Amino acid sequence: MHKEAKLTVVGAGPGDLELITLKAVKALECSKVVLYDALVDPRLLAYAPNAEHIFVGKRKGCYAYQQAQINELIVEMAHAHGHVVRLKGGDPFVFGRGAEEMAYAAESGLSVAMVPGISSCLSVPATQSIPVTKRGATESFWVITGTTKEHRLSSDVALAAKSNATIVILMGMGKLSEIVSLFEKEGKSETPIAIIQNGTLANEKIGVATIGTIEKEVARKKMSNPAIIIIGEVVKHRQIMTQLEFKHAVI
Repeated sequence: MHKEAKLTVVGAGPGDLELITLKAVKALECSKVVLYDALVDPRLLAYAPNAEHIFVGKRKGCYAYQQAQINELIVEMAHAHGHVVRLKGGDPFVFGRGAEEMAYAAESGLSVAMVPGISSCLSVPATQSIPVTKRGATESFWVITGTTKEHRLSSDVALAAKSNATIVILMGMGKLSEIVSLFEKEGKSETPIAIIQNGTLANEKIGVATIGTIEKEVARKKMSNPAIIIIGEVVKHRQIMTQLEFKHAVI
């Protein structure tokens, strides 16, 4: 066993290369092995020039490794080489399974550390001028996974639809029709909704509509995963900012 066997779970941020933290960069620089996911920009691996880079993500339902295999690989690589960085998109503790991997590594005798990342659930709406909270519009926000481990829509979405909170749904595009139906049952067909695909990246797409019209907008713009769904009055702030910017540009 390597005397410095260690796992650091690192958040890579929402996608934009510049939205990775300094602490994350430092962890990569001193790593010996980097295990990275599909939503991580491979250019970030340049911060780990002396490490072995192993892709362990999934693309379109195709897994490079199952989760149990990733857990075992972390331990194997740490015992053989020392410091392993597990690089994940967004923040590893927001639907990222980072906690599971840390627990497995600790149980296997590794020292563990975690470097938080900028979560897409907050930063992606922000880059499109959509705040998740705004005084007078919302008092709270929910962040919900659209698809549970049983591949069903989370029951929390139905609860959230009854509230006045901002709702942020990750991994929910495949369940969009179900989400729309839940909000329509609550009489919220006119509630604003935004969907942001490939947030913070050059190929970003955004669709803004109401609950009642969003599916047509998604079809028109040919939107798909990876995307974030934001529901609530705060979506209107984007239009306000756009109008203000246009007004000042004209002046």
